[in-house]
Amino acid sequence: MRSSRRARFVHFLLLAVVAAFALFPLLWMLSVSLMAPGEASQFPPPMLPDKPGLSAYSSLFETTGITRYFLNSLLIATLGTALSLAFNTTAGYAFAKLRFTGRDRIFQLLLPALVIPAQVTMLPLFLMLKEIGLINSFAGVLVPVTASIFGIFLVRQYALSVPNELLEAARIDGASEWRIFLQIVLPTLTPIIITLALFTFLGVWNDFMWPLIILTDQEKYTLPVAIAALSREHVQDNELMMAGSVLTVLPVLLLFLVLQRYYMHGLMAGSVKG
Repeated sequence: MRSSRRARFVHFLLLAVVAAFALFPLLWMLSVSLMAPGEASQFPPPMLPDKPGLSAYSSLFETTGITRYFLNSLLIATLGTALSLAFNTTAGYAFAKLRFTGRDRIFQLLLPALVIPAQVTMLPLFLMLKEIGLINSFAGVLVPVTASIFGIFLVRQYALSVPNELLEAARIDGASEWRIFLQIVLPTLTPIIITLALFTFLGVWNDFMWPLIILTDQEKYTLPVAIAALSREHVQDNELMMAGSVLTVLPVLLLFLVLQRYYMHGLMAGSVKG
């Protein structure tokens, strides 16, 4: 009994140490954002603000136009998530349950692309978008996230668990394929849809490289790109930059915490399908 308690205590202590290392940068970022101008530049830098305040946040909204960048990110992440769910859920369901010529062969050809880094495809994708006039547009930012092989794979693996007998019974009753998908399949796929939505929203919201490449007009910048641009102009203003970082991290962190239960359920369930 004592050895079991001791082992649990050691495990708890190790987890606490790991959690402290993981959370420390986030907590210090929040702490610096509440400091007075120039306070974080002292040596050694203080861990806590002497007199916590919101001056950095006020300056951020009043002088940098951060509201526009925040709304740009919100619009792109929301539209990207909606498009991703529409294309990936239908394609994943089709590969799992619909019969058509070459279904398995096409899926096998798609899978190797999972190991290709996204950076490799950026140049050819940029050149293609340039030819059709989508450079410096939100549509150009959304193209890579509209459909992803990972999303199709995730939905397909989960959709394999939907009983074929249930779908055949609905077809015998005269239900159309779209009605079967909307009324029977989609409610069953809810956990994996929420998981995919979180993956997509977090990925689009935090994406830095592709918006930096595709957007040339500063008014269209997303929040990560805008914060990077502002850091060059306010290189000594640590409090302002940390306030911008908090504004970037806080929405997705809250979203993840709210939907964490569904996310974990969908991720674990999807990992054992197929």
